[in-house]
Amino acid sequence: MVSKGPATDDLRTEANGKATTVAAMVEEIVGCKWSVQLLWHILDGHHRPSELLRELPGLSPKVMHQRLRKMVGFGILQRSVRGEKPPVEVEYLLTPFGQRFMRVLDEVRRLQEAVDAGAELRSVAVEAEVTPAGTPR
Repeated sequence: MVSKGPATDDLRTEANGKATTVAAMVEEIVGCKWSVQLLWHILDGHHRPSELLRELPGLSPKVMHQRLRKMVGFGILQRSVRGEKPPVEVEYLLTPFGQRFMRVLDEVRRLQEAVDAGAELRSVAVEAEVTPAGTPR
């Protein structure tokens, strides 16, 4: 099995060589409905591109490959290829960083569920209040 993903040295870097911030990654992923849905389906065990396309009606192969490539570049996913000549079997798996990233998405999902259920935002906030400068009051 051949794994394709970014090397540790250039993990989560932009084209200009600067490191991508986690906030920028979250914005890029959460800002795209397909990226979030792809990640949830990969977490649920759908690792092959054909499975992902079946599970997500309306998702085009072009957009799927763009989003998967972006998440491989961020270090969230690892692309694995089995076989030497066509047809090869391609799978996408969460990296350890991707598993941590999914905890962020899970927290966003839980917050949305609380808001949808009519809970006040204040009741789902962290217990300690924080000032805008980031220091506890």
